[in-house]
Amino acid sequence: MEIPPRFSGREPAHPGGAEQNFYQRAEGLAEDVRHYGQWLRDEAQSRIGHLYPKATGPDGNEYTVIAWKWARTVRSPNPANPIETPLVNSWWLSKKKGHEAWVKATVRDGQVHYEVIHNANGPRGDQAWTIKHGKGAKAVGDGTPFNYDYIRQEGREGRIGSHLIAVVAAGERGRLYLSPSDEQIAASDVTRPVLDADGDIATNPRWFSPPAYGLTKFSNLFTNRQLVALTTLSDLVGEARERVLADALSAGMPPGERLRDGGTGAQAYADAVATYLALAVSRQTDRLSSLSSWQSIGEKVRNVFARQAIPMVWDYAEVNPFSSSSGNFLGQVEWVSEALSRAPACDHGYVRQISATERAYNGLVVSTDPPYYDNIGYSDLSDFFYVWLRRCLHDIHPEVVGTMLTPKAEELVANPYRHDGKEGAAKFFVEGFNAVFARIRQGANPAVPMTVYYAYKQQDVAAGGNTSTGWHTLLAGLIDAGWEITATWPMRSERGGRMLSIGTNALASSIVLACRPRPADAPATTRRALTAQLKTELPGALRTLMQGAVAPVDLAQATIGPGISVFSRYTRVREADGTNMTVGDALTLINATLDEVLGEQEADTDPDTRFATRWYRQYGWEQGSAGLADQLARSCDTSLGALERGGIFQARGGKARLLTPSELDGQWNPEADDRISIWEATVRLAAVMGKEGVERTAQLLAQAQRRISPDSIRELGFLLFHEAEKQHHTEGALLFNGLVTAWADITGKARRFASAPAAIQDGFNMNGED
Repeated sequence: MEIPPRFSGREPAHPGGAEQNFYQRAEGLAEDVRHYGQWLRDEAQSRIGHLYPKATGPDGNEYTVIAWKWARTVRSPNPANPIETPLVNSWWLSKKKGHEAWVKATVRDGQVHYEVIHNANGPRGDQAWTIKHGKGAKAVGDGTPFNYDYIRQEGREGRIGSHLIAVVAAGERGRLYLSPSDEQIAASDVTRPVLDADGDIATNPRWFSPPAYGLTKFSNLFTNRQLVALTTLSDLVGEARERVLADALSAGMPPGERLRDGGTGAQAYADAVATYLALAVSRQTDRLSSLSSWQSIGEKVRNVFARQAIPMVWDYAEVNPFSSSSGNFLGQVEWVSEALSRAPACDHGYVRQISATERAYNGLVVSTDPPYYDNIGYSDLSDFFYVWLRRCLHDIHPEVVGTMLTPKAEELVANPYRHDGKEGAAKFFVEGFNAVFARIRQGANPAVPMTVYYAYKQQDVAAGGNTSTGWHTLLAGLIDAGWEITATWPMRSERGGRMLSIGTNALASSIVLACRPRPADAPATTRRALTAQLKTELPGALRTLMQGAVAPVDLAQATIGPGISVFSRYTRVREADGTNMTVGDALTLINATLDEVLGEQEADTDPDTRFATRWYRQYGWEQGSAGLADQLARSCDTSLGALERGGIFQARGGKARLLTPSELDGQWNPEADDRISIWEATVRLAAVMGKEGVERTAQLLAQAQRRISPDSIRELGFLLFHEAEKQHHTEGALLFNGLVTAWADITGKARRFASAPAAIQDGFNMNGED
C-alpha cells in the first residue's frame, strides 16, 4: 500500500534495464527486485556454493542436487542392540507411476546403511515407517518399540541426531533419487555460524511441537548449513542495497531521504528494493528449514507452514537454495517480484500500527478480519520469520524491527499460556474484542455497513455439533456491542490444495458479515416469538439462496445471515426462565429451521425418492433389515420390488441397502429407464460428475430433464449434501456438492445438447442390413 505507489511508473535503475518501452504500476521496481535478487543469489553461491556439491549419478555424470533427505535419529532403547535408529514417517521418495523410488535401510556392524531402490515393491503398511503419530516408534532391524516420551527425553538431553538417507537431484527427464555418499555427508558438516539474535520458541504445544523435543530456540529449527546459507543471504541484503543506491544515483535519481522518512529518491528506492529482497529471504526460511518435508506425491518440498503451526518433522528435506528447482532462492525472488508487479500502485495508502481499542473510527468505513479467539498464535508464529527479517532490515526499518521478538502483551488472542489459563484468556479476549467493536459503533458511518470476515470452516464444529468458542464469541461480541448483523455470505478465500483441505470436506470459504448499528430503541422479544419469526422469514431466504450460486457446502453458513439478522435486531431474547438467549442457542434454532425447510422437500418428491431419503438419513449406504425396509417402503407408497426395479435398492437374505454412487456411475439411458426417480437421477448424475465431469453429466441431464425436473434434482442434491455432512460421509458430501456447485455449467450445456438436431440419415439402406 505504501511502497509501490511511491515508485509507480518508474523505469528500473539497474544498468541495462528499461527493456520495456513503458512501465506501469510497480513493474520497474519489480524488475529491479529480480535483477538484484539474481545478483544476491550469485554472490551467495560464490561464497558458500562449495557447501552444496553436485551429486554423481549412476551414469557417472554430475547433477545439481535439489534436496537432501534426512532422518532424525535416537539411540534404540534396546540395551542388547543400542543402534542409532532413524525416525522416518515414510521410506518412499516417489510414488509416481513408473518412477517409484524408496529407501531401504539395513543394519550392518551396528550401523544403519541406506540404499535407494527404484521399483514399486517398496514397504507397505507398518513397514513403511519407523515413527507414526498415534502408534509410536520402532527401531530399524529388530523392531524394538518405543514411545514419544522416550524421544522427548532424548531430545531434552540433546541426544537427537540425524542421518542422510537419500539425495534428490535434477535429472534430464525428472528427479534422480540417489543413495547417500560420503562426499554429500561431509559437505553438510559445517561449523555453526555466530548469530547475533535468536529467540525462544513459545511452549504452547497446540502451535509448537519442537520445544518438547529440546528444540527451544528458533535457530534449532535449522541445520548448520542452513544457518550459514540464511545468514549469508540476510547479510547480502545490505550489500545489495548499496549496489541499488549506486546504480540509482548513476541513473540520475536524486539522493533524497530514506524510505522511513517519506523519501522517493535513490536512498528510498534502495531501501524499497532491499525490503523486498528481505521478504524473499523470509520466504526462503519457510523452505530452508529442518522442518520442511519431502512429498513423495508431487516430488517436491513442502514448506514449514503447511498450516498455522510449527509441527515436528522427523524426516526432513534440506533444499539446495542454488538449484533451479523446488525451494530455491530465485523462486522466492520471483514470487515477490510477481506480486509486486501486479500491485495496483495507484493511490497512496498508509499503514500504521495502532491499538484497535484506542484509535477513533469517526466517519471511517471499517472492513476487518479479526483474530480468531485461540485458533492462531499470530505473534508467536511470526517470530519464525521475524528473527530473519530483523537481521535483514534493522538498518532500513529500525522502527518496525526494533524489538528482539514481536510484541505480544496486547495481542488480542485467547492464549492460556499468557493469561493464566483458559478462563483468564477468555476474559482477556472477550473484554478486548467487545471494547473494539463498541468503539467502532460509537463513530460508525451509517451509510456503509461494517464488514467482518471470519474463516469459519468445518473444523470449527465440535463432535456434538456445537460451533467453536471463536465463532460464538465473534457473533456475541458484535451483538453485545450494539451491532445488527444484516447479512452473512460465504466468500471463497482459501486455496483448495492447502493441507487441511486435502482429503477432507473442509470448507474453502470465509464468512463475511455485514453489520449496521442496531437502533437504540430496538425492542426485546421472547424465544417463542423469535422461533415464529425464524419460521416465517428463513424458508423464503433459504430458497433464494438455493436458487442462486451458493454451493451446498456453504449453504449452512449463508443461512446464518438471515437467521442471525432476526436474532440481532432485538436488544435481548428472553428464555422461558427469564434469562437471555445465548448466541449458541440462537444458532441451534437457525440450524433446526434449516433442517425443517430441507426436510419439507421430501413431500414434493416421488415415492421412491421419499423412501430412499428416509433410509439414507437412518442407514446411509450401510445395510439394514429388509423387514424394516419393507415397512418403510409401504409407508412411502412404494415396495421393495419397485425400488429394485428402479435400480436404487437391493434386498437379499434379510438385509437391504441403497445402491452406492459407485454402483450407479455406469451406462444409463434416462429416456429408456422403466422407473426413473429423482433419487436415481440425482445420485447417478453426482456419480458421473465425479467420474467423468461436466460434459457427460450434461448429456445425461439433457435426456433426464424430459422426465425429471432439473430443479428437483438440484434441490435433492442440497438435501443429500446436508445429510451426508451430518453423518460424516465425506465422499458422498463431496459428490453432491460437486454436482450442485457445477449446476449452472451443467444445465447450460444440457440446454445446448437438448436443442441440437437429431442425427439425420444420409440415405436409405437398400441392403436390409442393420
